Formats: sequence, structure tokens, C-alpha cells
Amino acid sequence: MVDAKGRNMKCLTFFLMLPDSVKSKSSKSSKKGNASGSSKLPPVCYEIITLRSKKKKKMSAEIFPTKKPASTTTTATTTTTVQEYQQQNLNNNNTIQNCNWQGLYSTIRERNSVMFNNELMADVHFVVGQPGRTQRLPGHRYVLAVGSSVFHAMFYGELAENKDEIHIPDVEPAAFLAMLKYIYCDEIDLTADTVLATLYAAKKYIVPHLARACVNFLETSLSAKNACVLLSQSCLFEEPELTQRCWEVIDAQAELALRSEGFCDIDSQTLESILQRETLNAKEIVVFEAALSWADAECQRQELTSSTDNKRKVLGKAMYLIRIPTMALDDFANGAAQSGVLTLNETNDIFLWYTAAKKPELKFASQARKGLTPQRCHRFQSCAYRSNQWRYRGRCDSIQFAVDKRVFIAGFGLYGSSCGSAEYSAKIELKRQGVLLGQNLSKYFSDGSSNTFPVWFEYPVQIEPDTFYTASVVLDGNELSYFGQEGMTEVQCGKVTFQFQCSSDSTNGTGVQGGQIPELIFYA
Repeated sequence: MVDAKGRNMKCLTFFLMLPDSVKSKSSKSSKKGNASGSSKLPPVCYEIITLRSKKKKKMSAEIFPTKKPASTTTTATTTTTVQEYQQQNLNNNNTIQNCNWQGLYSTIRERNSVMFNNELMADVHFVVGQPGRTQRLPGHRYVLAVGSSVFHAMFYGELAENKDEIHIPDVEPAAFLAMLKYIYCDEIDLTADTVLATLYAAKKYIVPHLARACVNFLETSLSAKNACVLLSQSCLFEEPELTQRCWEVIDAQAELALRSEGFCDIDSQTLESILQRETLNAKEIVVFEAALSWADAECQRQELTSSTDNKRKVLGKAMYLIRIPTMALDDFANGAAQSGVLTLNETNDIFLWYTAAKKPELKFASQARKGLTPQRCHRFQSCAYRSNQWRYRGRCDSIQFAVDKRVFIAGFGLYGSSCGSAEYSAKIELKRQGVLLGQNLSKYFSDGSSNTFPVWFEYPVQIEPDTFYTASVVLDGNELSYFGQEGMTEVQCGKVTFQFQCSSDSTNGTGVQGGQIPELIFYA
């Protein structure tokens, strides 16, 4: 349509439908006013309204300016806008700048993402956190009910409450936000600092997929440093798979786990379960010292002075789970006997246990822990020796390997002299992508046989599945030694499959087909 000045005009036509009441009135008036008595209604007029549009229609990039260059595609702009909204919403400061914002997003997921932690259309608020550290967060009942059966019962169930503000003191604000982000945006955002609190929130509000993601995150980040704390939490959250993973780490790397800071943070029930563990791979003096460290921390939690009497008090019956009579005599005499937590009678009886033919009865368990039985992965089918091989002279023998499930490498099995008994010095290392994970320098004595001789790391090294690690050894000895032949690229050891490949670090001839490092000693 063109106006008098030749300008284009946009036209909108409104079809006005008259209600029955109006029609009846019109009918009556027409009868009175129509001398001829005709029953026909006059024609209804449809008004055409012309709207003048002087402003150019704004695009999404103008409504939501981004730092992207002008050449960025519409899809990239939309994705960036959603991410910017989510970042704003974490601080609850989002504002909708256009009444037609829904049209900017092609999927319901993107539109829901805009509403995450957004006051727009919010019909409920949560006051989350402990008093003094609370955060008020907006929510939308329908979205929350779709994402959680607990929220559904809370808002739409038979006992639904119509409160506009709900207090949640037992959940941390960051964890509650992480759960809301999953419900609104279908995104999982976990960190080491918030994953346990998020797992608690996911369990409380029955969001199983988020809870599973939290457990997977914990399993992949599991180490000796946090295994004891995660063991305590996994029992609380009733996650048996995570509990089993924690026990695997604690058993294999017991001394590292017991000396970790996290051990002092566990509850008394978890402490007792660890102390009575039959498969702990640790010296008993280490177990004793760890128990005293926990007792010291517990005294502080109970606001007690850290005296020997109070340590013994907070340990309670857990004290008798420490197998003190199985310690080496030197460890007992120089450690436990002088700690002050044992009574004089207990100290005397334990000394008699070590020395007397007629041993007294003790409340302490006197049978040593079984620990873990090491397994061996042998990668050669035969071994041999020749008059001019195998010499070392300080050069490195190395091989790469990977496993299909988590194991703990405790050491290597190495060949010895092929010319009679001899002593070797061995420096063993274990690396992952060039990062040193474990090493040890020790000596071993070979008897001239073709057997392998174990050389141990100070602590077992945790090996994750589907990643190649480099095992290296630098041997120093005057005699020729045996070497492996007919090497295998894949070896099945129980439930663990090992794969081998050559290493660029090897400078003394060792490879997949032959050479040194015939055995990997591990716990699984």
C-alpha cells in the first residue's frame, strides 16, 4: 500500500465479529428505523487500520549485543547469548531486554536456560544455606516439578504447600544452583569443591542422573588423599560402587591414605571400619599413628584439650582394633609404648607378649593383617642369554603399557645375572605423559637363575584405565644378565588386560618383542 507521498505502508486488517447482544440490539433498532419493515441487517463494516513503521526491525544481535564479529553465524550468536544468560543468572541479575525474547531461541532447552535463576515469571523462591550464609534463589514450579519428583510432590501433590518462600538450610547455595542448572539447562557443572554437596542435593530431591554424574566425577578423581573422606560419604549416600572403589584405593595405598589430611576428617564409624580392615596394605605402626592423629582432631572437634587421656577417650573401643602386638618390636618400643595412650598394664602385657614363652591374654588383636596379594604380569614367553648380551652401563630400558581397569603398580620384576650370583643397583620410574608418578632407587641380589627379582616402589602407584604409562629402569651391574624373548603385545592377568608398546625413552634395546622389565607387579 502506498500513501499520498508514495511511501510504502504496512496494513493490518482487523475483522470485528459482533457479539449476539450487539446483534440483537442492532436488529431492534433496524426494525424501528426501517419504515419498510425489512428484517435484513445493514452490512458490517470492517475497518482497515494502517500502521506506519518508521523503525527498522531489530535483529537478535542488536537486542543481545555480543563480542562476536559481524560474520558470526546466527547459531553461534544464539549459543553465545544463552551462555551469557547463564553466566548472568548465576548471580541472579538477568534482565530480559525484549518482549519477544522467546523467538530468539529455537529449542525449549535454550528457552528454559534463559529462565535459570531468573526472576521473570518466578512463582516460588528458595532461601538456601545456613543462617547467616543464605542465598535467595528464584524458581518456576512447573520446570522444577518436571525435573524432580520431590518438587512435583511439593508443588502439585496431595499435601502441596502454597508457600511463596521455602527455606532449605541443609543444602549449600552453590550445590542447589548446580542442581537447578541441570534441571533448567540439562547441563552438569561439577567442581571438586561442590561435588559432594551437589550429590547430597541430587539425592535429596531425587535427581538420579545428576547423582550418577556426581558419583562418576568422584570415581575419576579418587585418590589416596581423598579416599577416606569419600568412603565416609559414599556410605552416607548409599553408593556401594563408590564405596568399593574407595576400599580398593585404601587397601592398595593404605599408608598414603592413612597419612592424608582427609583421614582426620572421617567419622568414628568409618574409623572403626578402616581399623578393622583385614586387607590394609600398611605397617601397623602407621595405623597406630594415624589413629592418634584422628584422635587429636576429634578432641578439637569436641573442644577438648588434646591430652593422652582425652585421645584414649575419644578413640574408645576403636583402640583395640589396632593390632599392636603385630608391630615390629622396635616400632612398639620406640612408638606405641611411649605414646602415653596405653595403660601401664597394657604396655607390660604387650612386652611380655613379645618375649615370654607363656603369653598373656590381650584385648588387642594379635594376628597380623593379611594385606593384599600382589599379582604379576609377565610379558615374555621365554628368556635367554648370550655371551655378549645383556649389558647395562647406565642406559635406560623402557616399555609403555596400558590397562583396561584401575590397578596399582607396586614394582617391577627384573632379570638378574646369567653368570652366577651378582648384585645390581636399580632405579625404577613410572611416568604418565612425561610426568613422574613414582620412583625408587634400590639394590637387589640375583642368584644366577633365570627367575625375576622384585624391586618395589615406596608406595603403589595408581594406574587409570585406557591411558599409556611408561615403565623405566636404569640398571647398573658388572655382569651380563638374562633378557626376555617372544614378547606379547597383550597379556591377560585375571580380570585385567595389559597392552604393551615400545617407548621412545628406551636407549638400551628393550621393546615389545624382547629386552628387560619382564614383569609388572600390581594390585587389582
